[in-house]
Amino acid sequence: MLQKPMRRVAKEANAYFAINWLVARSGYRTLADRARHTPRLAGWSLAYASAVEMMILDTPCGDIRSADQIRAPMSHAARLRCPSGALRRRIEFLHLAGEWVTTPTSARDRVVLYLHGGGYVGGSPATHATITTRLADTAAARVFALDYRLAPEYPFPAALEDAWVTYWWLLTEQGLAPEQVVLAGDSAGGGLSIALLLALREAGMPLPAGVVAISPWLDLTLSGETLAVNASTDFLNSDILRTTASMYSAGHDAHDPLISPLYADLSGLPPLLIQAGSAEILLDDSRRLGTRAQAAGVDVALEVYEHMVHVWHFTWMLEPKARQALDAIGRFVRRRVPVA
Repeated sequence: MLQKPMRRVAKEANAYFAINWLVARSGYRTLADRARHTPRLAGWSLAYASAVEMMILDTPCGDIRSADQIRAPMSHAARLRCPSGALRRRIEFLHLAGEWVTTPTSARDRVVLYLHGGGYVGGSPATHATITTRLADTAAARVFALDYRLAPEYPFPAALEDAWVTYWWLLTEQGLAPEQVVLAGDSAGGGLSIALLLALREAGMPLPAGVVAISPWLDLTLSGETLAVNASTDFLNSDILRTTASMYSAGHDAHDPLISPLYADLSGLPPLLIQAGSAEILLDDSRRLGTRAQAAGVDVALEVYEHMVHVWHFTWMLEPKARQALDAIGRFVRRRVPVA
């Protein structure tokens, strides 16, 4: 557990956060002041508030014309620090690529297939390495982070096809049984994880042991009430969601369950862990999925972390609730895939 004074966090966590705390100093004070006077922001630590302010400044909004406007800011996350002892090994297989992530605690026979977020337009195993390396440790598992194809160059169903091929590759070429694999993903990757489950179920394929959806984006029609209610507390915004939804769906009906799994029949799915922050604009996606999954007879747990924003897990070096969430995911994975 990393609970350190601000000066040590700023020095040790990573250069990107340290630089941006200085650049965004006036914004940091503004958000800290808001936290004192706004009930919804009460309880935000100054360290966490500064990180959120940095993310607000770095997230594009308004008229977003190109994927590069989204990808460039996300690439900064590749600079975030990973736990000591973590190993990342990039491999190519079939027509795809990804990386194996392990730590000294990783059990060979327990695997997490991780699908990164980024609105189906940005992100990579590198941008999410701070999460996957920490997850490999807390879950005592090997994590395979897929570098799936991105929109708009490769719109729906390219990402889903890549996830399908990778799951099948793990079973057939890597010698894993379905009960040794847990799917996990954040944001768009969380939605993609549920979409993969649906596609596997419809094809009569063996399903994995469980799935973890972190701040999942499940409704590309953008009908959730918290899109407006939490607009002032999250760094994510509706402009970027509308843009990436259009790039990914590319003329397909966004109500298609393989694009927006919220509209699917969820019966027959394996146990599901959903994590969301009370301050994020996609909170309603998680709430509605939890309600519908429970109604369909799925073993589902919805964990809502107070005052946390979209995929706050990135801030585990600063925020105790991020470490708590990743620890909870680790326990879920270990329960679903027990090893001797």
